Amino acid sequence: MHELAMATQIVENVLEEAKRHDAKKVAEVHLTIGKMSFLGVDQIKFSYGILVKDTILEDSKLIVEEKDGKIECNNCGYKGTIEIKDDPAYHIPVPTLQCPKCGQTAKIVEGKECTITSIRILKQEDKNGCKQC
Repeated sequence: MHELAMATQIVENVLEEAKRHDAKKVAEVHLTIGKMSFLGVDQIKFSYGILVKDTILEDSKLIVEEKDGKIECNNCGYKGTIEIKDDPAYHIPVPTLQCPKCGQTAKIVEGKECTITSIRILKQEDKNGCKQC
C-alpha cells in the first residue's frame, strides 16, 4: 500500500514543479527507483495512472529506471550488490540482510531512493497549434 502514498507524493511534486514553470501539460515523468526501496514498479505505475486523471499529467508517460542496491558489511568490509530473493521476509520496511562473504548482518547503502529525475513539460502552442516544450 505504500506505493499509493509514494505515487501521490510523486504526482503532487510534479504538479507543483509544472506550476512553477507555467506548464500547460506534462508529457513525461522520469523516475529512478532503487530495488532496495521495495516499491513495486507496476503498483507505482497503476497508482500514477489513477492519480493523474483530470490533471495536466493525464496521458503523460511515466518512465521508471530501476537502480540496483548495494550493501555494506561492518564485519568484513564487503561493499557491493546482493541477490534479492522473493521472500516475504524482505518485504518489510527495514529488512535484515546478510553479507554474501561472511554471513553477518549488513546495511543498505544504495538503492533505497525513489527520485524524480526529470519532467518534460509543454508550455505553449506555436502558430500551427502544436505544443512546444
